[in-house]
Amino acid sequence: MDDYGDDGELLTIGAFGARARLSAKALRLYDRLGLLAPAYVDETSGYRYYRPAQAERARLVALLRQLDMPLALIGELVAQAERDGAGAAERLAAYWADIEARLAGQRALAGYLRGRLSGRSSEMDELYGTFVVETVDVPERVVLTEKRHTLVDELPAWIGASLGRLEAGARECGGVSAAPFVVYHSEVSMESDGPAESCVPVADEAAARTWVAAHGRSWATAVRVEPARRLAYTRITKAQVAYPQIMAAFEAVERWMAGRGIAPAGPCREVYFADWDAAGPDDAVCDIAFPVHMP
Repeated sequence: MDDYGDDGELLTIGAFGARARLSAKALRLYDRLGLLAPAYVDETSGYRYYRPAQAERARLVALLRQLDMPLALIGELVAQAERDGAGAAERLAAYWADIEARLAGQRALAGYLRGRLSGRSSEMDELYGTFVVETVDVPERVVLTEKRHTLVDELPAWIGASLGRLEAGARECGGVSAAPFVVYHSEVSMESDGPAESCVPVADEAAARTWVAAHGRSWATAVRVEPARRLAYTRITKAQVAYPQIMAAFEAVERWMAGRGIAPAGPCREVYFADWDAAGPDDAVCDIAFPVHMP
């Protein structure tokens, strides 16, 4: 057999590796992982043989592994590339956009921790700006709610979906009567799952209870009365809502309260008063708030 034969011929693993610029060890690994199977395996000797046309797939697998792509996704993407290159390219672009978003979040978290560990307030201000804390009194409200245990990586999608469901329900209950908000009954992080509670104030309590009785079971929706409260809050932009920038806003309000001897009177919350989709990165969209007992 000619090791470097025509497309119709088989190549030994060494010859194929030379053509694909991969080691025999790498090719054996790809076979074991189900990413690139030999065209033929000799039952007696166990020798692996490949077709020259498989070289492109082998190189693609090797390149995708350099992106730290999950093995299952690599297998799906290289299979898609063989029948729909444009679709595979779009899928790769989406994967990399997620990676860049995660890296941006990690970069911001590292900067936040650097400032926190150093104790230099100037470095924190440079990263996140100066937060202005104020107080406001809010009246008693009837709210449609949806509560869920969730980790921080799932939180943004759940907040958007749950508030969307509740706002749709509110339209059958006299309309949304005030800004929606999310209450954190316990910490939401990579290790702690809350729960968090999405709340949408409504105008008609009787209609809200009727709606929940008819539609609330599938999403564990409820209706309750949110008592009148005084809130200590700071206003943040859409860009600052991202994790971990938002952590600095929560801590700013906590520091403001501690410095004045003010005790929290309930769980912290995020109040979303603006149109999220229409807002730009520098537009104010959210209040980070704590119910307080004023001295």
